[in-house]
Amino acid sequence: MKTVYDFTVKKPNGEEKSLKEFEGKPLLIVNTASKCGLTKQFSGLQELYDRYKDEGLEILGFPCSQFNDQEFDNIEETTQFCQLNYGVSFPMFAKIDVNGENADPLFSHLKDQKKGLLSKEIKWNFTKFLIDKDGQVVKRYAPTTEPEKIDKDIKEQL
Repeated sequence: MKTVYDFTVKKPNGEEKSLKEFEGKPLLIVNTASKCGLTKQFSGLQELYDRYKDEGLEILGFPCSQFNDQEFDNIEETTQFCQLNYGVSFPMFAKIDVNGENADPLFSHLKDQKKGLLSKEIKWNFTKFLIDKDGQVVKRYAPTTEPEKIDKDIKEQL
């Protein structure tokens, strides 16, 4: 059975990174946007990362402009914005599509594993997927789910 660890993603500089590097760790994978009404969730995500990174949690952010073009065109602007405004220190990756024919293969897999309420498509920025230590998707959270509401589920995966 395919796991999240079978995928390769692109870092902001274009280099490929195998998610196998995160094998054995729980992950929270999020499609992000810097100019969205939900952007303040970066603070909550960073708090979760600070709280649980020493226990193995990794949060992976994937900027996306598919929803009202709410991401900077330049990935360097995105990473600087996240670091300066929210202190983001968890890994951020290259900008991707999460829906449609150009959807990143990782997000196609995530959506296949956990469908949303009415559809498998991602409806908005800050959809979150919790991955267990075996690389399986255990839960999908709506964009409006605040990161602190995920705390209990993350503890269960540590």
